[in-house]
Amino acid sequence: MKKLYRYIIVSFLGPFVLTFFICVFILLMQFLWKYIDDLVGKGLENAVFIELMSYAALSLIPMALPLAVLLASIMTFGNLGERFELLAIKASGVSLLKIMRPLIVLNLLITIAAFLLANEVIPVANSKFAALLWSVKKQRPEMIIKEGIFSNEIDNYSIKVSDRDNKTNALLDIMIYDHTQRKGNVSVIVADSGYLNISDDKQYMILTLYNGESYNEAESGNKKKKETYPFRREKFKKEELVINVKNFNLERTDEKYFKDNYRMLKNRQIDTVVAGLQHIYDQREKLVTLGIKYNKILDAEIGNHYQPDSLNIDSMIQAPLSIPFDSLYGKLNKFQRTNILSTAQRVAQQNQRLIMQYESDLDSKLVWINKNWIEWHNKYTLSIACMLFFLIGAPLGAIIRKGGFGMPVVVSILLFISYYLITEIGKKVAREGVWEIDFVLWMPTAFYLAIGLLLTHQAVTDSILLNKEMYNRFIRNISRYVLQTLLLKKKKLNEGPNENSFSDQ
Repeated sequence: MKKLYRYIIVSFLGPFVLTFFICVFILLMQFLWKYIDDLVGKGLENAVFIELMSYAALSLIPMALPLAVLLASIMTFGNLGERFELLAIKASGVSLLKIMRPLIVLNLLITIAAFLLANEVIPVANSKFAALLWSVKKQRPEMIIKEGIFSNEIDNYSIKVSDRDNKTNALLDIMIYDHTQRKGNVSVIVADSGYLNISDDKQYMILTLYNGESYNEAESGNKKKKETYPFRREKFKKEELVINVKNFNLERTDEKYFKDNYRMLKNRQIDTVVAGLQHIYDQREKLVTLGIKYNKILDAEIGNHYQPDSLNIDSMIQAPLSIPFDSLYGKLNKFQRTNILSTAQRVAQQNQRLIMQYESDLDSKLVWINKNWIEWHNKYTLSIACMLFFLIGAPLGAIIRKGGFGMPVVVSILLFISYYLITEIGKKVAREGVWEIDFVLWMPTAFYLAIGLLLTHQAVTDSILLNKEMYNRFIRNISRYVLQTLLLKKKKLNEGPNENSFSDQ
């Protein structure tokens, strides 16, 4: 049995490692596609880029693990079934559950490792990733001068070039407005061509200009006075313009600014944060509820409801009486009616303004609380999904008996996409507070667990669940039944009504 278990584990680990890195790579490409605009043209060093990709890849591992387990499980048992090795093992008296036993233990360890990774390591990686990505977004681009438009990325300068020579990197037909004096467009430089270089310490941008002219106008700060001022024009064959770009180097943002986000918190920290957020939400809800004006009796009852001591209740308050409002209102004069209606309208408008003022604030706080709870549950559900998909993939591979990257890949992707869509829809519903978070987030797990147990039972009992001939026979029987029903209805319509059923009148 030890040799058999070793063989099964080795057969599983090969596809698992391969599919895991493929899944991480695919998800990482999705990340690059999302943030490509923030990374291109920033002159990032290779070490910074590798660090950013490492943090992103680490945060994608909980999503890649379940899919890798599903693919590897179907491929492993599909290969065993396709090569009749599974049949030979069963013929020797070893059941499918015993064959799955070492992989069950292995996937249990993967599940535990996935949770520890999601709860202990990934929050730290997410905070580092967020801080580094924010720093990269604020990083100044290396080639900020674009053709045909004025570029204002450089402080105190507005630069425009008509064209750029891709072979020599020469800038053609250059125009520069110098705003360092804060006096408007009074200093202009034009040149036929030039080159842009960055100093070795990346503190200065050196713009070398050829065959140009500079124009300077000494304008007074008081523009209302109609006076003449000196004008200076200089020609040059070569001139170097040194621009300070001290913010060019990557300045790393402190991680502490991102540690309050729910993605950067461990579950025990989420518990503490949610308790604080819930207290703030309850206090704000209490403030709104007490601020609304109802009537004397109802206002007192609501005030007693929020008393810290439940025994501190006004004993004089009684249940509201049934008052015949219509008859009493009809006995009032016109002035009294108008006064009552205007007072009611004013109170209703005040209540409406108060509710509208705090509605969005309460909704945003509730959504933030729900996001924290969703992240708390998500660490468990994604980790358990590793074991869940093994219970689906292993019996499914034993049933379909197809290995390789053909049928297993198609089935795995369909199953995983359906699980992902159901989970994401559940997260959206839970985030808005439509359904209970526990029910919505754990429902896909329970559903796919039932599918896994069903498939395991079918595989252990050698069911013909996915037998093509069985489905063809079922379709033929259904078609025959439908055809017979239609023919019978048509026959009854053609025979017409029974004349004996009518009585003589």
